[in-house]
Amino acid sequence: MIVQFNSSALRQIRWYEYLVRFGLGGTMTVIAGLIAARFGPVVGGLFLAFPAIFPASATLIEKHTRQRKEKAGLSGVRRGRDAAALDAVGAALGSHGLAAFAAVIWLMIASSPSWALLFATVAWLTVAVFAWLSRRWL
Repeated sequence: MIVQFNSSALRQIRWYEYLVRFGLGGTMTVIAGLIAARFGPVVGGLFLAFPAIFPASATLIEKHTRQRKEKAGLSGVRRGRDAAALDAVGAALGSHGLAAFAAVIWLMIASSPSWALLFATVAWLTVAVFAWLSRRWL
C-alpha cells in the first residue's frame, strides 16, 4: 500500500461524523481523567494513551468504503472491514512509536526538557517508520 493524501475524502465526511469523532474522543478523555482521579496519574495516563478517536474513525472508514463499493454495484462489506482493519494495523504500529516517545520522555524529562522533546520525537519517528517498513517487508 502506498501512503498518500486524498483531499476528496474530506468532502465525503458529514458534519455529524465530526461530532461523533469529537464526542468519542472527549468521552475517552473524561473517562481517563476519572480513572486518574481514582487510581492516580500513572494508571490514568495509560488509559489516556488509548487512541480516543480510533473507534469512531474505524467505523467511519468502514462505512465510507462500503458505501463507495455499493455505489458501484458491488458488495462492500468485506472491503469495508478490510479498510478498517488496515487502519487498525496503522494505529497499532503507531503505538510502538508512542511507546518509544514516552520512554525517552520518562528517562530525560527531569534533566533536560528541551532535549527530551527533541530526542523523543526522533525516537517516535524512527520506531514508527521502522515498524511500518518491517510490516511491509513481512
